[in-house]
Amino acid sequence: MEALVKKELFLEGLDCANCAAKIEKESGNIKNVSNATLDFVSGRLVLQFEDKNNEDRIVKEVTAIVKNHEPDVKVLQLPKVKDNSKKDKYVQAILTRLSVGGIIFLIGMLSRLSLPIEFSLFFLAYLIVGYDVVLNAFKNVIKGRVFDENFLMSVATIGAFSISEFSEGVAVMIFYQVGELFQHLAVRSSRRSIEKLMDIRPDFANLKRGVKIVKVSPEVVKPGDFIMVKPGEKVPLDGIVTKGDSNVDTSALTGEAVPRSVHVGDEVYGGFINKNGVITVKVTKEFGESTVSKILELVQNASSRKAQTENFITKFARVYTPVVVIGAVLLALLPPLLVPGATFDTWIYRALVFLVVSCPCALVISIPLGFFGGIGAASRAGILIKGSNYLEALNNVDTVVFDKTGTLTKGVFKVTEIKVAGNYSQEELLEYAALAESFSNHPIAKSIIKEYGKELDKMESNNFSELSGLGIEVSIKGKTVVAGNSKLMKKNQINFIEVDKIGTIVHIALDGIYAGFIVISDEIKSDSAHAITALKEIGIKKIVMLTGDSKLVGDAVGNLIGINEVYSELLPDGKVEIFEALEKRKASKKKVIFVGDGINDAPVLARADIGIAMGGIGSDAAIEAADVVIMTDEPSKIVEAIGIAKKTNKIVWQNIIFCLVVKLVILALGVFGLTSIWVAVFGDVGVALIAVLNSMRCLKRTGLSSTC
Repeated sequence: MEALVKKELFLEGLDCANCAAKIEKESGNIKNVSNATLDFVSGRLVLQFEDKNNEDRIVKEVTAIVKNHEPDVKVLQLPKVKDNSKKDKYVQAILTRLSVGGIIFLIGMLSRLSLPIEFSLFFLAYLIVGYDVVLNAFKNVIKGRVFDENFLMSVATIGAFSISEFSEGVAVMIFYQVGELFQHLAVRSSRRSIEKLMDIRPDFANLKRGVKIVKVSPEVVKPGDFIMVKPGEKVPLDGIVTKGDSNVDTSALTGEAVPRSVHVGDEVYGGFINKNGVITVKVTKEFGESTVSKILELVQNASSRKAQTENFITKFARVYTPVVVIGAVLLALLPPLLVPGATFDTWIYRALVFLVVSCPCALVISIPLGFFGGIGAASRAGILIKGSNYLEALNNVDTVVFDKTGTLTKGVFKVTEIKVAGNYSQEELLEYAALAESFSNHPIAKSIIKEYGKELDKMESNNFSELSGLGIEVSIKGKTVVAGNSKLMKKNQINFIEVDKIGTIVHIALDGIYAGFIVISDEIKSDSAHAITALKEIGIKKIVMLTGDSKLVGDAVGNLIGINEVYSELLPDGKVEIFEALEKRKASKKKVIFVGDGINDAPVLARADIGIAMGGIGSDAAIEAADVVIMTDEPSKIVEAIGIAKKTNKIVWQNIIFCLVVKLVILALGVFGLTSIWVAVFGDVGVALIAVLNSMRCLKRTGLSSTC
């Protein structure tokens, strides 16, 4: 099947969340478009479609859709250029209109004038303040759209004029425009906060060309090129330090405040900030493949995986407005026709209250802002969450399943004992083991090779075969060498010594005869025990550890860090079986997390409700395999991720409940004539402003048990 084409567009000046939802839906219905996702926060529209030849037509159709809903919005195919001048002009213009209109309104309110003059003054003030609302409403009616905010506000205020409530019609329009202005400023502020939170993209690279240093865009630098990074500059691309020593600030990627020292031979990643020394770096990846680029792409694409709450609000908004508008029409017509003594003026006024509060913008704006803010805060803590759905799912975790090696332990192995059998020396046994492991990238293999410490002639090894979960079979110097765990020895019917030691045991046999064993130990991470304790404190009911290591080692590690349920000596398929059994026992609607290193644990990571990869920095496999990536090696970050999720969820539901309760109360009061259109305007723009400001709290990173 041919891969889908991906196209990104930027909608400059998009401020209407309700319109954004409509643009997204209609863009997704274009012929050949398989998916359309519009992130209101960034104004980024991502299209996926079949066949590159359809691109021009699809872009034209999307542009037409955007112009139909928001004529002033520009559709850009290049990365968005920050231009605050237009925004400032809008603010200045609306403030001028509000000032002039407000003065005329006050003159009309404070003066005793004849009805024609009074009407003229209020009507002039109304036109100055709200002409754009009425004009947009008229244009939208021509296009067949009667449920947008401009139309509803126009009907409400013109309706007030029709029943001789001139001052109230103007006051409501002024109040509405003031609310829209503050809402606009709040949304803009939250967007800037999120952009600042994710401001890790390097602006330039100092490329070495002979003896010259040329400042270039990171995109033009190729692997193998050398770049210079001066104090205070961002490291633009992934690479290896070839000259100089320095300290680097890694907080943009890992959330860690303590600088890391780097020397010749150390890896550095795009997004690090060089603190003091000048370093020369040999670039190892193109910008598009660099760590910082992948992180930016993940966070930007997070909006495409929407939480159930977001999807619910989108569907609810489509139903809510038409239902309330129909209710307004019935409220205006039925009581005067059916109830003796009821007048049209009274019930039309009450119906206008319904119209004003029928716009769902407060929910449509604040909910995505809340989730995106939570994802942004997590990313600054070194936690990449690939979608709002995963952020929401973290609220319902009751079981956490850990892999051991590289997750709870450092995965840095060291040979601690060599025991020979027969006529072999320790040096000979270690040499055969090192040659056997020379083709493997497993951490245990690397530790044996490191312990041997001499140059290896791989030509002496052939017929290499790595057996998953068992070990290695290979021919060395004419001998058949088998190196691995006890299961491999039993499989080959080799008599071996059962070892009761804490550590990974590598047994070695030559030509079917047992030659001895090597003990390799792994160190537990410093915060593993703290992470397990913290998970229990926040209410995680079951914590499990899976390992391919021996039962002795597995139980020892479990006891040291506080995990009682440990499954040992598991092959990769065995881990999947145990995990599936645990998942079947979970409570209804609860989620099970699997935490692994993102490379060897891909099958279980894919199977889990939420797969979390540890140590993702620089690991493409970890970033690809998991739903959540911990950029450091700290298990305690899982507790922080759950804390951020709970905080975000709490704020999102605060907004939902607040918005709905206020609107329902105003609707109920409106039926009985106990409220005014002024209060209804607060139920629209005022509530939206409060909800947006509340959503901005999601941007703040708090402690391990982040709550509101």
